[in-house]
Amino acid sequence: MSKSSRRKFLLTSSGAMAGSFLSSGLLKADTLTQEKAEALENFSQSGLVTGQKKPMKYDSIPGFLSAEQIAPHFNAHYGGALRGYLAADDKLQSSIINNQPLDSSAFGATQRARTTKSNSVVLHELYFEGMGTNPCNLESEVRNAIEKRFGTLDKWAVDFAACAKASSGWALLAFHPVNGKLYNVISDAHATGVNWMATPLVVIDMYEHAYYVDYKNKKTDYIEKFIQHIDCQVVNERYKLI
Repeated sequence: MSKSSRRKFLLTSSGAMAGSFLSSGLLKADTLTQEKAEALENFSQSGLVTGQKKPMKYDSIPGFLSAEQIAPHFNAHYGGALRGYLAADDKLQSSIINNQPLDSSAFGATQRARTTKSNSVVLHELYFEGMGTNPCNLESEVRNAIEKRFGTLDKWAVDFAACAKASSGWALLAFHPVNGKLYNVISDAHATGVNWMATPLVVIDMYEHAYYVDYKNKKTDYIEKFIQHIDCQVVNERYKLI
């Protein structure tokens, strides 16, 4: 990332960003704070819950992603992952309810497909929702956590960009509840590279279909623009899940 891009990012954001995975199963309802309850409510519209694609909050992001780039990504890749998940889940559930076990080969393949597709659904939802056009204003708790782990916001941005460049699938900033640390993580496939129990805070899709219409093979340009267009209000809400 160029110095000018990092400077613009820091000046407009007053900080860095964060993005998150759904881990509501770990949260006990009777211990949820109001803030956590409100943050979790946003996940009630997930395709994993409704069976329908989660509505987009924009058609394009001026200066970053065009409608021509976003539409096929949203409909074909996110929508395709959701359809794949629903088909695999229905197949497995029906085999249980109807007492008609699948043969071992089909069972294993369908189980893996359900995991891969469900993770793809969640990652795409986090990615699309985590971008915007408003100036980034991180709450102090999030900003302090990033500075504590990475030294400065600038250093976080550099390391996150390096992860994204090295990835052929996804890159994430995630919080791990076991040791309380933040990690920039590379995941080259939907079901690998994760830290179990971790909550993703920033999510960028690095498959070529996410940027090729607008950026062709200019991967670095896409990453720099992404960092400048993270929706920090979403980040703030996700951090409340920790």
